[in-house]
Amino acid sequence: MAYVVTVANRTSLAAAGLEAQERYGIGAGTLSSFAVLQFLVYAALQVPVGVLIDRWGPRRLVVLGAAAMGAGQLVLALSTQTWQAVLARVLVGAGDAATFTSVLRVVTNWFPPHRVPVMTQLVGLFGQLGQVFSFVPLVALLHGPGWAPAYAGTAAFTVLAAVLAVLVLRDVPPGAPNPRSARTARQVAADLRESLRQPGTRLGLWSHWATPFAGNAFATLWGYPFLVSGQGLSTGTAGALLTLYTVTAAGTGPLMGALVARHPLRRSWIVLSVVGAQAAVWALVLALPGPAPLPLLALLVVVIATGVPGSMIGFDYARTSNPAHRLGGATGLTNVMGFAATVVLVLVVGVVLDLQGAGSPGTYSLDAFRVAFAVQFPLWAVGVAGILVSRRRTRELMARQGVVVPRMREALRRDLAARRARQHQGAGPAD
Repeated sequence: MAYVVTVANRTSLAAAGLEAQERYGIGAGTLSSFAVLQFLVYAALQVPVGVLIDRWGPRRLVVLGAAAMGAGQLVLALSTQTWQAVLARVLVGAGDAATFTSVLRVVTNWFPPHRVPVMTQLVGLFGQLGQVFSFVPLVALLHGPGWAPAYAGTAAFTVLAAVLAVLVLRDVPPGAPNPRSARTARQVAADLRESLRQPGTRLGLWSHWATPFAGNAFATLWGYPFLVSGQGLSTGTAGALLTLYTVTAAGTGPLMGALVARHPLRRSWIVLSVVGAQAAVWALVLALPGPAPLPLLALLVVVIATGVPGSMIGFDYARTSNPAHRLGGATGLTNVMGFAATVVLVLVVGVVLDLQGAGSPGTYSLDAFRVAFAVQFPLWAVGVAGILVSRRRTRELMARQGVVVPRMREALRRDLAARRARQHQGAGPAD
């Protein structure tokens, strides 16, 4: 419930981008700065939040996060000036930062390790219901009662989550030891350095960089204008495609969680497959001379939606590469990367649209969106390079520790078969 509310708050400006530009009289660059500031606050607070979870436990952070988001949405409901909207998104970003990592810690505390990957994906699945809230009832309220009732209702929904967390949520199962620990600033810094020294942690960081930013930017801000003003779709069709995004992100989560649980040594290949599919479909959509056919846009939405559950694999790397007392900080570091890439993409798309003279709803064009969305490809290239380097170093560390990865296992099998063949021929022992 807490994460559903968090995603609803995070994406609550996505389908209201055109209304926000008209309400505040702003261009695309300023609109993108709303989301950028929200994500910057989110990213900047990830490590401090991870440390506070280790010290205070996740329940307190969930309550504080919901309270901050509720205050932010109330400010947005009453705002009439740009600076007030900026303050509102800062509060939403801060509350968002406190919630997601806390919910992941609740999962780790309550479930055995072999069930954590699937449960983590189920958290992501239910979280997508928050996007449905943003794309359906919130849009209906915006087009009906108006701006203030829509965001005041979101604030009330968020405060309800805070109250429920106080009444129901617990850090650990009854009778289980609470892993909270009060560590000094020097110890925290040492833990973070040690986490970053682990190549498995770095593999998680780059996995989380490469997978979610395309979907995040599309769902939180630029997808709706691209579909309506760029591709010429009706608002109803655009809303249906964004709902398809949400359903796909939710539906593929358990499947990806099961794959990770069954094939933990193949996680990087799942990540690379997600990234490759996103880049290929975006390249096809941007290369077409005119608007893309609706089935292709539906395929685009489905493929980029897989980045949401794909990004959860980064947290699984952090979990399996660090002991419990370092897990909060390592999870926070991992979460920073995906939202850092999202910040870059959201900001650059708005700036590139403005530079082309297409920074307002009346001047948006498909050609301008083509140029703006092309900035995704360098971000994917950086992420894939980081994954490949970190994966090689992770495998080297695993080999030194005596863990055999699948490719090494096949090589050993071939070597053993060759040795047995030589022994059968009298060429030497098959030791």
